[in-house]
Amino acid sequence: MTTKRALIAEDEPILALTLQKMLGKLWPDLGICALAENGVQAVQEALVQLPDILFLDIKMPGKTGLEVAQELAEEWPDQKPFPLIVYVTAYDEYAVEAFEHSASDYVLKPISEERLGKTVQRLQARLADGPQRPNELERVLEQLRHLVPGQASQPASFQAAQSPERLRIIRAAVGNQIRMINVDDVLYFEATDKYINVVTKEHSSLIRSSLRELLPQLDSSIFWQIHRSTVVNTLHIHIANKDETGKITLKLKGSEDKLQVSRVYAHLFRQM
Repeated sequence: MTTKRALIAEDEPILALTLQKMLGKLWPDLGICALAENGVQAVQEALVQLPDILFLDIKMPGKTGLEVAQELAEEWPDQKPFPLIVYVTAYDEYAVEAFEHSASDYVLKPISEERLGKTVQRLQARLADGPQRPNELERVLEQLRHLVPGQASQPASFQAAQSPERLRIIRAAVGNQIRMINVDDVLYFEATDKYINVVTKEHSSLIRSSLRELLPQLDSSIFWQIHRSTVVNTLHIHIANKDETGKITLKLKGSEDKLQVSRVYAHLFRQM
């Protein structure tokens, strides 16, 4: 029997070691292949190690546990089974509602050995199914559609949060000038390191913001997130092409740019 391997992503070293010790007691044959101190490291290590299980702290520096899961869902190699994910979180009404709504496995801090033992039993049972185990990537994608902000199927408590006023004009610095951009003219927004590239038919402009800050200010019926770093204005989509592998590419009106739709958001383009 092949030894199963797990990655623990937790920014508090004592908690990471405590979880590792508990797992060693409850599941002696489980190998811990890496301990990641933040979300960025978790993604890097997971794509190198390709573990069977991920224990992801929800609140980590760099990337949250959900952002880690989303990026891995987009980048995971097709030939490798996607890992089982267990979210680790402090008690929070939204978190518990969200995870239960999405049928995710989660453990609460401080971690109880009894609760972790039940999680271990569920993980072992699912891994024992082998080839008969349902497609884990599809399962995680469905979970993320419930859990990631910006998705249509969010828990009621998240939807109830008051949205800021809709953005109409974007002010972008261009040298010593300020470019006034009507939001309706934007083809798409593309996040870079610390900026967002605002792309219209005529030009591209950088604004100092993040998609997390921008998304609540946009009309979600028109502006759709199609990738962790891309939001498209659907009024400017000409056609969505799906290749033989199922990957979707968008062609925009009046532009040569082609945008890739990640696995997480592919459901937005299912035939009606």
